[in-house]
Amino acid sequence: MSKILFSSITKKFVMALAGLFLLTFLPVHLFINLMLLKSESEPFNTAAHFMATFPLIKIMEIVLFGAIIIHISWGIFLQIQNWFARPVGYVSRNKSEVSFFSKFMIWTGAIILTFLIIHWFNFYFVKIGLVKGNPEDFYGMAHSLFKIPVYNIIYLTCFALLGFHLFHAFYSAFQTLGLNHRIWSPVIKIVALVYAILIPAGFAIIPITLWFFR
Repeated sequence: MSKILFSSITKKFVMALAGLFLLTFLPVHLFINLMLLKSESEPFNTAAHFMATFPLIKIMEIVLFGAIIIHISWGIFLQIQNWFARPVGYVSRNKSEVSFFSKFMIWTGAIILTFLIIHWFNFYFVKIGLVKGNPEDFYGMAHSLFKIPVYNIIYLTCFALLGFHLFHAFYSAFQTLGLNHRIWSPVIKIVALVYAILIPAGFAIIPITLWFFR
């Protein structure tokens, strides 16, 4: 029983579920962040306050962090396991099986994790009181950050890489769950591509607008 629970297949299955849960969170986060484009601070600050205080959201926050920890830790474990299993690259590889996205998932994931840590320091740690700041004015804090060119470049670069990560993660998660079909798999691939373009593009609009037009 323990072999089944801790097998690579089980880890991939749970990691896929955690990844899909994270994919559902991003559109919600984007919807709230787009309020930063409003000239008034109240809509965004009200939404941020609601997300920080509503009991159900706080429970979902715990689930979200759990999903992030599972997705990252097991992703790293499986990648290290693959490296040890195949220390020497194959002479010839099937390019359809070893795509650009799958080969670099660990690295795009590492960069995204680095950005998440920076993001937590700027906002989440302020909310819980570990970092100095005004948790009632995240609108002002975000606008101040987006006036820093280096921060904008890092932000935009990370979200461009997130697009690559999302495309492969979205598509491969359904494959891992065994939802392969000659008709539906191409459809899922198209949906993954659209999602991987629209979500990062939506987040990118915010710093570009605030940086160049405000």
